[in-house]
Amino acid sequence: MTGETRSRMIDAAVAALQRRGVAGMSFTEILDESGAARGAIYHHFPGGKGELVAEAATRNGADVRTVMAAIPGDTPVAVVENFLATVRPVVEASAAGGGCAVAAVTVAPDGDALRRIADGAFSAWTTELAARLSAAGLETPTAAENLATMLISLLEGAHVLCRASGTIDPFDRTAEAAIAMVAAGYPAAG
Repeated sequence: MTGETRSRMIDAAVAALQRRGVAGMSFTEILDESGAARGAIYHHFPGGKGELVAEAATRNGADVRTVMAAIPGDTPVAVVENFLATVRPVVEASAAGGGCAVAAVTVAPDGDALRRIADGAFSAWTTELAARLSAAGLETPTAAENLATMLISLLEGAHVLCRASGTIDPFDRTAEAAIAMVAAGYPAAG
């Protein structure tokens, strides 16, 4: 039961980071959403909010990495289309006021350790996506890594733009451009 309570608290922290970021996240919210008792915070997270946030960002990063590793597609275009279809609901949540829990920790005050967690997560997502693109026939590892980096940047930028605009339009426009670029033969020969 103890591990279950801790896990629920981490899940609640991921959701809170997505909605309000590190500064806006409160222990009261985590306790309410997880159903944990007040004393559970320091029992499970003796390092306090910083430890809970780090665990939440680490878990969310690992969960997304698993999703990236499972993106299907037998051509680079199919992988890009499937990536975009997979992340679209997450970006739709951003348009409604959500965000990326991993990105949220990059702007935490005194957050060097948190930025390293985010960097590791983003790098892992890129690596998994690059592997999928390579397996689908993208010609060079560099091209796959560059395209994967662009797609993760598209995702993270879309979170911000869609949240700011309250619409999914920025994502749809960049998604269309990404698909067109790959369908046109990225990377260009030469």
